[in-house]
Amino acid sequence: MEKFKNTVWTHLEKRDMESLKQTLSGAGDLDLINLLHDLPADEKAVVFRLLSKDRALDIFEDLDPNSQQQLISSFSEERVIEVFAEMAPDDRVRLLDEFPAKVTKKIIGSLNQEERQATALLMGYEEETAGRLMTPEYVTVKKEQTVKEALEAIRLTAAEKETIYIVYVTDAKRMLEGVLSLRELVIADPDARIETVMHKRVAKVSTDTDQEEAARMLQTLDFLALPVVDKENRIVGILTFDDAMDIIEEETTEDIFDKAGLADLNDRESNRSERLVNGSIMQIWKVRLPFLVITMVGGLLAGVVIDSFEEALEAIAAVAIFIPVIMDMGGSAGTQSSTIFARGLILGHVDTNRFMKHLGKETLVGLSMGALVGLVTGIIASVWQGIPELGIAVGVALAVTMTLATVLGFFIPYILFKLGIDQAAGADPIITTIKDISGLVIYFVLVTQLLGYLM
Repeated sequence: MEKFKNTVWTHLEKRDMESLKQTLSGAGDLDLINLLHDLPADEKAVVFRLLSKDRALDIFEDLDPNSQQQLISSFSEERVIEVFAEMAPDDRVRLLDEFPAKVTKKIIGSLNQEERQATALLMGYEEETAGRLMTPEYVTVKKEQTVKEALEAIRLTAAEKETIYIVYVTDAKRMLEGVLSLRELVIADPDARIETVMHKRVAKVSTDTDQEEAARMLQTLDFLALPVVDKENRIVGILTFDDAMDIIEEETTEDIFDKAGLADLNDRESNRSERLVNGSIMQIWKVRLPFLVITMVGGLLAGVVIDSFEEALEAIAAVAIFIPVIMDMGGSAGTQSSTIFARGLILGHVDTNRFMKHLGKETLVGLSMGALVGLVTGIIASVWQGIPELGIAVGVALAVTMTLATVLGFFIPYILFKLGIDQAAGADPIITTIKDISGLVIYFVLVTQLLGYLM
C-alpha cells in the first residue's frame, strides 16, 4: 500500500497523468479508497477524474462522507447530478443530509422522476430512523406465483436491486407475508406456489424504529437484511447489513463521547484536523500563525530576561551552560502532558467534569519527575563546575520548571478546549512561552541569590 501511495505521489508531483492513470487502473478498490481518504482535497479531484466512469462511481459510494463532500465541491454541476443519479437512494440521502437545504433542493430537482421519488420517500422519514436509512431497492414476489414465475420476475429486475439474496413475499396490496432465501427459491420445485415454500414468520422493523435498535436487531439475528414496513405492514424498504454496521460504529462512538461529556468533540476535532491537513494555505495560516507569533513574542521576552541578568552571565560563564537544559527539559515535560491530555480527551479517559482531579495527579507526576531530574542534574552540575551553589540553582530551577510545564501541559489545552479554540495548534506555543520566561527568571534569581558573592 505504501509503495502504491508513493508511486501515486511521484506521478502527481511530476504531473505525469498518463502514468498515474495506468497506476490507478491496476489498483484494487481498497487501495483507491485509502488513497483518496489520505490525499488533499485538490489531489483527490485529480485522481478521481482519472478513474473510469463506472469505477469512479463505485469507489465514490464507499468513501467516507467527508471525502465525498470534498469531491462533490470540485465537480461541475453536470458531474454532481450524474454522480447523485447513479448512487443508491439511501447513500444519496445520507450525503444530501450534509448539504445546505438550498443545495439539496437543487440536486433533488435535477433527478429524474423515479430517482426523485425514491429520494423524497426516504427524506420524508425522521432522521436516525430505519425509514431514513433503508434502501427501496429490494426483491419481492407474490405469494400466488409459482417458483418458476418468481425466478423469472427476479431475473428481469435483479440488476436494479441492491441485494437479491433475500426474497420477500407480499400479497396483492404489498403486505409482507413471508420471506425465503434465493437459495431456497432456486432448489424449490418450479411448479410449487411461493406461499407453500416461504417462511411465514418474518423478523421486521417499522419505518419509525430507531436506527440503532434496528441495526442491533440485524446484528443479533445475523441476517443480510431486515425488511422495513409501514404502519399497515406494507414493505417499503430493507436495512442491509453493511448499513447496519456503519450505524453501530457511529452510535457506539457517539455513546463513548457522550458518557465522557464530549458529545460533539469527535466531529469538531475531525473537522479541525481535516482543515489543518487538507485546507488551503490561508485556512492553515489563520489557525497556526497567531500562536507562532505568541511564541516569537515569548522568545523576545526570554531574551529580555537573559539581558537583564547579563552581569551574572559575564561574571560566571558556567551559568550559560545549563540554560538549554532547563528550557529543553521543561519543553519536553510540557509536550508530554499536552499530548497525554489531548489523547485522553479524545478517547474519553479524561473526564472534563473531574478535571481538577486529573490536574492534581498530573501536578504530582510533574513534581516527582522534576525533583528526580533536578536532583540528578544538580549533582552533575555541582561536580562538573565545582560550584555547589550552581548545582543547587540548576536543580531547583529544573524541578520548578518541569513541574510548571507539566501543569501547563494539562491546564492550557483544557482552557483552549473550553473556549472552543483549537488546542492542537495553540497549546504548545502558549506553554513554551510561559515556561521559557518563568524558567529563566527562576534560574537567574536563584543564581543571583546563591552566587552573588562571585559577581
